[in-house]
Amino acid sequence: MSLSSAIGAISTFNECVTFWQWARSAISSLHSQWSGSQEQELQGRVLQLESGLQVLRDTLPAMHDLINKAEWRSHDDAVAKLLPSLKDAVFDAEDLIDEFRWYEKKVQAEGNASQSPFIDFFDTVIQGSFNKLSVVQSRLNHLSVQLEKMELRGVAQRFDTLVRPETTSLLIETKIFGRDKELKQVLEFLNVPINLKRKRATSSVNASTSTSASNHVNSESGPPVLVIGGIGGVGKTTLAQLICSHQPVRSHFKKIIWICASDDFDVKRLTKKVIQSCTGKEAKTDNLDSLQHALSNHVSNKRLLIVLDDVWDDALKENGQCWKRFCAPFRSVQEGSAMLVTTRCSNVSEGVRTMEPVILEGLQDTIFWNFFKSCAFGSEGSNNDPELECIGRSILPKLKGSPLAAKTLGCILSMDLQASHWNFILESELWELKQKETDILPALRLSYMYLPYYLKRCFAFCAVYPKDYKFQKEHLAELWAVEGFVEPESGVPIQSIGCQYFEELVARSFFQKVSGGYVIHDLLHDMAQKVSEHDCFILRNKSDFDKVPPNVRHLLIHPVGDIDHSNLLSLCKYKKLRTLLCDEVFNEKKNPIMGSWCTELLHMRVMSCLYTKKLPDNIGNWKHLRYLQISGPFSLKIPSTFCWLYNLQILYARESKLQILARDFGKLIGLQKFETQKLTLNSENQLGPGIRLLKNLKFRGALEIANVGILSNHHAAEAELKNMIYLEELKLNIQNREVVEVLQPPISLKSLFLQNYGGSSLPSWFQPQNLPSLESLQIESCGGPESMSLNEIPAFLSLVDMTIKW
Repeated sequence: MSLSSAIGAISTFNECVTFWQWARSAISSLHSQWSGSQEQELQGRVLQLESGLQVLRDTLPAMHDLINKAEWRSHDDAVAKLLPSLKDAVFDAEDLIDEFRWYEKKVQAEGNASQSPFIDFFDTVIQGSFNKLSVVQSRLNHLSVQLEKMELRGVAQRFDTLVRPETTSLLIETKIFGRDKELKQVLEFLNVPINLKRKRATSSVNASTSTSASNHVNSESGPPVLVIGGIGGVGKTTLAQLICSHQPVRSHFKKIIWICASDDFDVKRLTKKVIQSCTGKEAKTDNLDSLQHALSNHVSNKRLLIVLDDVWDDALKENGQCWKRFCAPFRSVQEGSAMLVTTRCSNVSEGVRTMEPVILEGLQDTIFWNFFKSCAFGSEGSNNDPELECIGRSILPKLKGSPLAAKTLGCILSMDLQASHWNFILESELWELKQKETDILPALRLSYMYLPYYLKRCFAFCAVYPKDYKFQKEHLAELWAVEGFVEPESGVPIQSIGCQYFEELVARSFFQKVSGGYVIHDLLHDMAQKVSEHDCFILRNKSDFDKVPPNVRHLLIHPVGDIDHSNLLSLCKYKKLRTLLCDEVFNEKKNPIMGSWCTELLHMRVMSCLYTKKLPDNIGNWKHLRYLQISGPFSLKIPSTFCWLYNLQILYARESKLQILARDFGKLIGLQKFETQKLTLNSENQLGPGIRLLKNLKFRGALEIANVGILSNHHAAEAELKNMIYLEELKLNIQNREVVEVLQPPISLKSLFLQNYGGSSLPSWFQPQNLPSLESLQIESCGGPESMSLNEIPAFLSLVDMTIKW
């Protein structure tokens, strides 16, 4: 069938409410091209496609939940094997749904009078049968059935005892390295005589700590709470066990109660455990009131040390009432009692502590080296193989002072005392090494496991950045939003929700605030790379190209070695790529690479490319693209196909000068934020739609609007330049006074250039109170104004540069 003779009929379509109504109307309007049975068949296929996509949309939430449950059972080899396939199938489904959103936006942008939407839809979807839908749905169904056979549907989202065994107060380690300072801090808090070197502490120390402790003990609030915090594997539990085994502590308190809280902070369960610890007998009743009264009686007027080991943020549920309910029976304890809480969650620390917490960092270098030697060689002795010791010292920095990391690597190294084995460990990434469930990365993975699913996706994405990368909250929130990781909330900007996500991860200690931004602890970064090993990858050298996962979704090119043209071209085989962050400089010889990417990598959502001098003509192929960052002090003419990026939300070209045809710019209906050094809107055909779009943007930078009398004052008014609070520079090359009058700039404007203005007087908004930040003023070739009152210019108090020509 030929469409060319029937295209004119499309212009007669009435505006349809939905994309699918539009598609059915398109087929009906071209009914002369088909027989009745052919038209009926096409309508049936459209209906089937619409129904199938809705089923797929309805399926996705259940699939996300299944991924979450599978991650809780990822220590099971069979589940771990299926998990990457399940994630990959879900990502494929998301891409498929997203592709249809592009068609919907194309109809919205092009309008019913356009031929383009139907041609694309007809050729790609209907004529091409578009069997991807059934393939994706079938794969999801198959994987779901496989996981159901493993009884995954009803799995409890709690830590398996295999990966998080219950702790006790008994000290497991035969020797403790370091921690004298922290031990002293805790003993001072407990008001216990400090005798670390078997010498009686001075009275001044005892006096100060006694006063400090007594200030926090009263019958209304219960015993004071000291938190021992730090990331997994840093030694929090070991320090708590050391305290409990310390003889002066045991003598000081009537009883020490140790409770392993772990990830299920159930008040009734924990109260029963405390009663059993006090009495040696299991509580029979399930009535919480009876349990709490019984516990209150058992602890009344006794000086107790209560240790809650491994508390997670579910202790703060119900707006903190859960924690208060648990603590209520302890109000009857004797003055001098105390509570220790160990946690890796900083929000737990803030929610339960009554004084400054003790935060454990990695062990100091000398102490850590001695501990590492004892793990790797079986002793601290210095008579070990000098070559191995040299390699060991090179391995040490990647462990960041973590005792559990030292144990993990020490165990792996001790299995083979050959230099070749030790060098292999040195050259390997920690996350690539196979580890037991009690080793460092599985221990850190518990922090990840306990995250809500929406935060898991956000944090795992961070593995695409190198270690020590300084994250900016707003920037990362933008990327999470465009990647589809942020769940919309009615009336709240989606990037604001992304910032909330970031703060939640900060509260859970996944990010650490440093000067200039936030960083992820190296060991947590290793853990992030482990949980996202099939999805994220960093390319540094040529050899890394052989290690890229086949279904990689997010890729960073961060060269420290030689990466050539052929290497970059080889990325075209990773068809499912969504994110490409390039630190590589693209010179003119490498321009064809980006063109090849636009042909082959058709699921791209985020593209960040440094020093690009040219955008390829086929950039319109990136139907999924939402975020584009280009940089370099160049003048870029945007190709006409750029207007096909209907999903584009954020465009950064901070150092570039862009020339955009306004008729194309107006089709970017998804664009929300746009920063450039200078934007020129030309007057070819339709300036109105382009300038009208400006009012919906967080446009930052310089804007130039030029026309030859085409722009109407109605369209100019729709731009609402006055509300563009981020606009810093404005150049108006417009003759019509009425148009210029309605293009009043915002009060934040710093630079104004008025050219070829034909009005008899300057616009009414040219007043100091309307432009209080104006620093630079240039008026050129403005023959219209009969007079200018230069006496008023000094009233522009910020003005430092003024030029008047012709």
